[in-house]
Amino acid sequence: MEWTTRPGQGPGAEVLGPDLRGKKVLELGCGPGHNAAYLATCQGAHVTAVDLVGLQIRRARSHYGRLKNLTFVAGHALHTLYGSDERFDAIYSVFGAVGLIAPELLLPAIAQRLPPGRVLAFSVPHPQRGGRSQSGDDRPRRDHVTLPDRTKLPVARWEFVTDRWERHLNRADFRLTSAQEFHDPRTGHWPTTLLIRARKR
Repeated sequence: MEWTTRPGQGPGAEVLGPDLRGKKVLELGCGPGHNAAYLATCQGAHVTAVDLVGLQIRRARSHYGRLKNLTFVAGHALHTLYGSDERFDAIYSVFGAVGLIAPELLLPAIAQRLPPGRVLAFSVPHPQRGGRSQSGDDRPRRDHVTLPDRTKLPVARWEFVTDRWERHLNRADFRLTSAQEFHDPRTGHWPTTLLIRARKR
């Protein structure tokens, strides 16, 4: 399982818990589905993987649609979270919905789907990557994501340092348990990825 921009760097599935066999896990922004498939096949989790982009879901289903304990859903993360009463043992996002949806909307919706003590983990682009200055407020920055067909899709991205993420998590009834910065030496000395782990109170 990959959390960063550089394969093989950083932790793996243990971020979500020591034993995921039989656990219900939700991914918000699954892209081509590699992480979800790993959790389903190698960790024995029952995974629901959501992505807004239909092209990504079609790619994921073409590669991993045969897996019995993995379900891919095309749709908006908020619609998925509010459209069901299902509860999960862990929810995660790897450069996915967390950071691309206003945290004051998304984090409370995630909190409704996690029982107390369960884990939310997400990796986001580090706000100081490439020497950028960190944001001084809660407004999003303009950015883009590159789709599999190389189309660049404009997006708003909420890019916070750890302290600001912690404030948003606290408001949504989460307790921050860890924050890790990762660097890719190929892109200079600036951090590239921020990995946040929190528990539902």
